[in-house]
Amino acid sequence: IQKPHNNQVVGIDVGLKTLCTLSDGNTIENPHWLQRKEKELKKARYKLKKFVKESKEWKTQYKIIATINEKIINQRKNYINQIVNSFTQKYGTIIFENLNIKKMLTNPYLKKQIKDASWNFLITSTINKAEEAGCIVVLVDPRNTSQMCSQCGQIVKKELSVRIHKCPHCGLVMDRDLNAAKNILRLGLQSLEHCS
Repeated sequence: IQKPHNNQVVGIDVGLKTLCTLSDGNTIENPHWLQRKEKELKKARYKLKKFVKESKEWKTQYKIIATINEKIINQRKNYINQIVNSFTQKYGTIIFENLNIKKMLTNPYLKKQIKDASWNFLITSTINKAEEAGCIVVLVDPRNTSQMCSQCGQIVKKELSVRIHKCPHCGLVMDRDLNAAKNILRLGLQSLEHCS
């Protein structure tokens, strides 16, 4: 393993409400690019249906839709590239969950939101950028990271809608995603110890 460019280590929990929650307490907002443009896209698609396919009007309208979609993709890419740059500059070791995003995309309720959040692009971009930036990226098993108490290690079951982690064993009360990020950090540090 290469030596990281500094001793700063961070665990990162990716989410939908907040794009990233970091183990040091920082958060990165999720701009919901697609959601912002959804009305505009719906209108444009509705208009498209009114025209005869391949007609001049249809082609013009089709181009309008393509332009909106392209804008969303570019905004998302730029935003994530900025995040990746700040991560690789600030932290020497970056720890994510090894998420099965493909499997998560089979959830019809979350599919659109996960795609819009672009977790896959965020994680792979960080991995790609890390090497040239002198960083290490560690991927850890996501099992129980949001259910386990980051202070005492007990499992505290909670539904996805429950946003606060309240541990009945040690009394820790903390934002659910921050608790997960702290667990991700701990798991990453453990796996680094095994490697060294």
